[in-house]
Amino acid sequence: MAEALKLVGEAEGAARELPRNIEAEAALLGALLIDNRVAEDVQMKLKPEHFFESVHGRIYEAILKLLDRNMVASPVTLKPMLDQDPALKELGGSAYLVELTASGASLIGARDFAQQIYDLALLRQLVSVGRELVENALDTSEDVDPRGQIEAAEVALYKVSEGEGEVGSVKNFLQASTVAVQVAERALNSGGHLSGITTGITALNEKIGGLHNSDLMILAGRPGMGKTSLATNIAYNAAARWLRDDADGIAPEKNMGAKTAFFSLEMSADQLATRILAEQSGISGESLRMGKISRSEFQNLSRAARELQELPLFIDDTPGLTIAALRTRARRLKRRHDIGFIVIDYLQLLQGSGRGNDNRVNEISEISRGLKTLAKELNVPVLALSQLSRAVEQREDKRPQLSDLRESGSIEQDADMVWFVFREDYYVASREPKRPTEGDDAKIHEDHAKWAMEMERVFGLAELIVAKQRHGATGKVRLKFDAKITRFSDLAEGDYPGPVDDYDD
Repeated sequence: MAEALKLVGEAEGAARELPRNIEAEAALLGALLIDNRVAEDVQMKLKPEHFFESVHGRIYEAILKLLDRNMVASPVTLKPMLDQDPALKELGGSAYLVELTASGASLIGARDFAQQIYDLALLRQLVSVGRELVENALDTSEDVDPRGQIEAAEVALYKVSEGEGEVGSVKNFLQASTVAVQVAERALNSGGHLSGITTGITALNEKIGGLHNSDLMILAGRPGMGKTSLATNIAYNAAARWLRDDADGIAPEKNMGAKTAFFSLEMSADQLATRILAEQSGISGESLRMGKISRSEFQNLSRAARELQELPLFIDDTPGLTIAALRTRARRLKRRHDIGFIVIDYLQLLQGSGRGNDNRVNEISEISRGLKTLAKELNVPVLALSQLSRAVEQREDKRPQLSDLRESGSIEQDADMVWFVFREDYYVASREPKRPTEGDDAKIHEDHAKWAMEMERVFGLAELIVAKQRHGATGKVRLKFDAKITRFSDLAEGDYPGPVDDYDD
């Protein structure tokens, strides 16, 4: 191993003096090959070009390619990819790859190795900029322009600093205001109400302006309210709009839809697909599962399935994901498919880092912060579903409040928007009195008639309560809910007989 590293480190002239740590590069590659999960911590910051030794950069790039294909990266799987690499052949070929994995101790310091490799790459760039600056300053054969050289040096130094900008940057007001004007222009071009990704529900778009990049939205509700149905509707609508706009030749920056990733920790991918097919074919999910459909309905189902085969909706139904694993999978989907919207169903089924001394409140806090960080890192809207505490059921008015968010106040704090879905007909249906029969007294008939009138008033109606919104006012959005096909949609004018009691602030 020592001989191989000596060969790797040989370089001519001034290159010998460049900052590098070839041993750290080899140790990091060994750690990656021993445990592929190390890539989760380093791949967003460390790039192949950050390695001093180019063959190490090529090995690192090959490892990432294998992981992107969901394959195991090992000396065996890397062999066909690097077999013809002349620099690797000089080091011993596949035997060198095996040699990299000889010491498991490298796993302990993998993050530190990656950070040092990255820092040394920045120093080499600084050396290059400095040398060029000195050479240009000493060269008086052409017109002497010290101010121009200073400006060029500033530009070169800024490009070096942009390496750090990949994981965090400071924008001047011109940059920030330019983005703000572009958002306003997008809203204007959409008809004056949509500056983000469409939800597919006009009333909701008008209330929130669409789904905005880097926003974390929490959609919460008690069991039976339909929060998964609403999230599925929005995910489908965003993906379908992207497909339509893309087919119409609309530029990506003006596309009102988004390729969507749906992390379903509760339902399987085929169950979610059944919901979407039910919505688009107009056949109830129950009928689909039990096969109670006619030939014509089956034709509608087949048509819907054909139309949706190109839908950019990616469903990950891996159970028990940690927040770290979810971030890794989301980053991979961003790189491979350029997803623009993420849905998580639901937040409480995610796991934290697993520190034994943490209680559940701290774990939920870690998860909510992680989701907000993910939204900012990938610059996409993230919609996370959440449970509500049973306190809702103890109140006469069953409409949820921010204090009902389960297990942690940090959910409310980290979220840019908090939505509650509420269906009064769910609670009215549960209060059905005894059904009258012949011979029952008038009071029983009267009570059931009153209940039937109340049920008719609220049946199929839903409220989406926008309880928090950093970008605008809070309030209610009234929707229609078709339980048969689990679809939320806009209300037709006059469909809602109840009083208008919005509480904008």
